[in-house]
Formats: sequence, structure tokens, C-alpha cells
Amino acid sequence: MMVTPEDLRPLFLFEHLDDEQLEWLCTYGSVRTYAEGDIICAQGDPAEFLFVLLEGEVSLSQLVQEHHAELTRGSQPGVYGGAVMAYLDDQIEQKYGHTLRATRPTRMFTLPARKFGKAVRKWFPMATHLLEGIFFGMSNARRIVDQRERLTALGTITAGLTHELNNPAAAASRASAELGDRLVSSQKRLAELAAAGVDCERLGKLVHLRETLPQARPRTPLEISDAEDELGDWLEDHDVDGAWELAPGLVAGGLGVPDAEEVAAVAGDRQLPAAIRWLAEIIEVGQLQAEISDATSRITALLDSARQYSQLDRAPYQRVDLRQLLDSTLTMLKRKIGNVQVVTSYDPGLPEVPVYAAELNQVWTNLIVNALYAMNGKGTLTITTARENDHALVEIADTGVGIPEENLARVFTPFFTTKPVGQGTGLGLDISWRIVVDRHNGDIRVESQPGDTRFQVLLPLTEA
Repeated sequence: MMVTPEDLRPLFLFEHLDDEQLEWLCTYGSVRTYAEGDIICAQGDPAEFLFVLLEGEVSLSQLVQEHHAELTRGSQPGVYGGAVMAYLDDQIEQKYGHTLRATRPTRMFTLPARKFGKAVRKWFPMATHLLEGIFFGMSNARRIVDQRERLTALGTITAGLTHELNNPAAAASRASAELGDRLVSSQKRLAELAAAGVDCERLGKLVHLRETLPQARPRTPLEISDAEDELGDWLEDHDVDGAWELAPGLVAGGLGVPDAEEVAAVAGDRQLPAAIRWLAEIIEVGQLQAEISDATSRITALLDSARQYSQLDRAPYQRVDLRQLLDSTLTMLKRKIGNVQVVTSYDPGLPEVPVYAAELNQVWTNLIVNALYAMNGKGTLTITTARENDHALVEIADTGVGIPEENLARVFTPFFTTKPVGQGTGLGLDISWRIVVDRHNGDIRVESQPGDTRFQVLLPLTEA
């Protein structure tokens, strides 16, 4: 169907074009009609036409996890869609970035994309250069800052993990060095007992006595002090040198006065001091072994948390327990959390959720780090999971300063930040929004007032 300049002149998109330009559009454009529900252009198809509404109503939507999310709907003549980036020509891949659908009987002016791009470049050369600069400049800036945001998050996690690993590693190294010295010393002490006439049978009884010492039961500081005093007095009465230095270690190993008397009965009074010192060293060997075991267990737990956080050995898309993801993120951020109190309230009945686990861990990192920044080192971080209809809900709340009401609508806007220059990129929440909404077909909401800010992430319980 043909179109005339009178059809196009009233449209706001063409209101400043002259007669010759309008005639040119009419020469190369045409009018198409669409019934209610017809798809005018589909996201992902080659962008071949620009569409401008003449009459009717259209909706603009984008595909998110196989579902169409409507972005806007309009009936004002001049509303447009389709090949809106045609002026960039072959500098980008020309595909429709959205879907246009007629929501009632509709007439559209259609113009081939290459003709539209040629007209924009010819009629508005300066504007074209500006638009190109803005498009590519923003794309590059977003890519670079997005990468920086991810590296910053990685740096935060790495620093925290390094700090957490350093403590048990240092403890294991120290205990291992001391363990070697104690083993050599205890062997020499045992040799001295043998050289002093303690026969194999009695040495065997001493070794057996060490093996049968009861595990030290939990006691109050006062009870421990009384036990050390009692044993110290006994050792001093039996001429054991350094009695008060030996008593705490022996008591910690479960040795009491009745056990000391048994040692005396086996070793004899003359060899009692050497036997007691050997026993003290053997008890210390056991304690050092326990320290090493505890330290290596902590290292293993931290590495498990790191593996859970990174998901390097897991499928990208899988069903996971959200509690594990949240706990691994908290472990990675332990150093940054510092003195902030952490409260978790997990719904035990929440089923596993199909997600891109590693990407969601970045969401938790962004939200938790923002919460910690808002609390400035003191306050309460509360993490809650629950079921909300057919979605899993994860809420991350803090007791920080809150977000001003005028900023609530802008927090997910790229490059928007309230942090001082150099401390924030303004992409953390934008990345989080894209991961939750675009990748998971979920939703992310925020409520805030001073002392109570809550970010709520909703994730579908079933695969799209």
C-alpha cells in the first residue's frame, strides 16, 4: 500500500523533514496492515525494516529465558521499532533487538533498513557521528568497567581467601616444626630411661599408660586451676624439676594425681622425673598432631568453599541448594565482614533451584559487599531464604544508612553509584540485575529506609 507525505508529516519522528525528504520516504516506504496478535518483527531475526506506527497499537518486548517480557506498549502515531540501529550499517550485526507485536488492528509505515540508514547518514551526518560515538563509547566503557567490576569482586574474594588460608597454614607450619623437635626429644628421653635400667616391660607399661589416659573432660577455669595446683604440688613433693611448668600440659592431656602415682609405680622413684618429662612430651606431641589436623581441616573446608563459590568443577547450569551458594560466599567474604554480625535464616523446605551457580555467587557477592559498605564495619547482615509461590526468595538485608528514596528507582541503572569517585563503578547492581532477570528470568527488588535495606532476589523453581 502506498503512503503520501500527508500520512507522514504529522508524525513526531518526521516533523522536521522537508517536502523532498518526505517524498523520498514515500518513494521507498510502504504501508502494511497487521491483525491483532500479529508479530511485526521478531527479536533475533535479520533487521530488514524500520517500522513506524500510523494507526493502532503495538507492544515492544524482549525474550528472557524463552519468555517474552513486555517493555512498553504504545498507540501514539510515530511510535517506532525494528531496525533502529541501521545507521551503523555493517559496523554491528544488524538483528532485531526486540519483538514488535500488534495488540489491535494496526497500520505501520515500513522502510527498508538500508534506505533508512542511508537517509540518516545523508540528512544528519553530524548527529550520525555523535550517535556512533555514544553507542560504541558506551559499549566499550560498559565492557571495560564490567570487567573491572568482576575483577574487583575477584580481588575481594582472593584477598579474603588468602587471609583465611594464612591463619591455619601458619598454625600447621608452626605445629609441624615443634612436632619434629618434640618427637626427637621424646625418643631421647625414652632412650635415657632404658639406659638408666628401666626394662622393656616397664617401658611398655609407660607407653600403655599414655595410650589409656582419659580424654580431658571440659572443665571450668577454676577446676583447671585447682587440678594444676594439685598435680604441681604432687610433682614438687616427688622432686620433679620444673613441676609447675609441666603441670598445665599434663592436666591438659588428661593426667591427674592418680595417673602420676601409677607412673611412679611403673618407673620407680629414681626414674620418675625422666618418665614424667617423657610423658609430658608425648602428650604435647599428641596436642601438636591435633593442631595440625585441625588446621588442615580448616584449609580443606576453605578450599571446598572456594570450589563451591567458583563452581569450576560443576556444570554451568544445574540444580543447587541456595544455602550452599550463600554460605560459600559468606566464607569467601569472612575477612571483609569483620565485626558485622551475620544472621542466616534458611527455609529447610526450599527445594534445589535450577541456576547458573557461579553467576549467582557474583550476585550474592555484589549485594553483600554493598551491604557491608553501607554499614561501615558495624551492624547486622541478615540473609533469608523462603518460598514465594513458584519462586525461591533470597533476601539480603542490612542495618546501614539506607538508600535515599529519590535514588531507589536508579540503583540498577548502569554507572549509577553513590560511592565516592574511585570507590564504585556503578555496575555491580546492573550486573546483578542482568544475571537475575536476563539469565534466570527472575526478579530483583529493593526496599530501603534508614537502618533497614532489603534486596530481594526471586528465582523460578522450575526450568523455563
